[in-house]
Amino acid sequence: MNLRKRLAVIVSPLLLSGCFGAEESGFQGYVEGTYVYVSAETAGRLVERPVEAGDAVEAGAIVARLDDSEEKEAIAEAEARSAQAKAQLANLLSGQRDEEISVIAAKLGEARTTFNLAEEDYRRKLVLHERGIVSQSVVDDTKAKRDTSAASLDGIERELIVAKLPARSEEIAAAERNVAAEEAALAQARIQLDRRTLIAPAKGHIEETFYEAGERVNAGQAVVSLLPEANKEIRFFLPERQLARVNTGDRIAIACDDCPANLEAEIDRVATEAEFTPPILYSKESRDKLVFRIEAKPIGAAAELKVGQPVDVRLATSPEAES
Repeated sequence: MNLRKRLAVIVSPLLLSGCFGAEESGFQGYVEGTYVYVSAETAGRLVERPVEAGDAVEAGAIVARLDDSEEKEAIAEAEARSAQAKAQLANLLSGQRDEEISVIAAKLGEARTTFNLAEEDYRRKLVLHERGIVSQSVVDDTKAKRDTSAASLDGIERELIVAKLPARSEEIAAAERNVAAEEAALAQARIQLDRRTLIAPAKGHIEETFYEAGERVNAGQAVVSLLPEANKEIRFFLPERQLARVNTGDRIAIACDDCPANLEAEIDRVATEAEFTPPILYSKESRDKLVFRIEAKPIGAAAELKVGQPVDVRLATSPEAES
């Protein structure tokens, strides 16, 4: 969550006199900034912080790294599960290969030959038993062998039938859902790894650092604070009688001690409520005490002004005033 750092600056009327010149009057104001606190989403040990307070950084620059060994292990595991799920789906889509079917067919031929031999041996032993040459136990033994080979033959025949059938649509759909789930888990693991690297969300300057390498960072704790260039603004207060002179989008002139000439800012907010307003206005004179907060975005070189720096503001001259 962005935290707003407010700096109350009391500037004496004589402090900025002469910034525009003796013949020009202005309003006193100051530079304010909204800081961004770059925080860790999960707890961990800080292993690297390549920035220091005062450093200028570009958007996307790395400002800190947390230990990510566990996240890398999670990615490796997720990649393995994803590869297995994809292989299972590919196997269902391709079905049995011709070579595999040929192997099953060869087994079937061998099983059929074994069954035929066992059947002939059983019939022969029956004839010999009827003649009293072999005992009943011999007949029973050959019958058991015949039945075993018949069962084996039946199993291989069914195996060949199944091998020639395509995978059921339900199995393929289930395998596809499994692949999607494993891919989502892999994507989540990569997100968790990315979150161990903290980056600057915008171009700006590092204001403060709060942790050193080797220290443990709690979840939600800021590691550095950043002041983006776009988060600076010129703030000044305009008396109620001058309010009609300003509108959002107007440009104002900025001056300060030892600052470059011709600095400008663009008004982007005019307060809708007066500050320090009494509950009831009893007279016209009391309106002179009303002030409205005005905020303007620095333009060009004015963006280099420092937060808290007092400035002198001059409004654009209206056509009515010039006539």
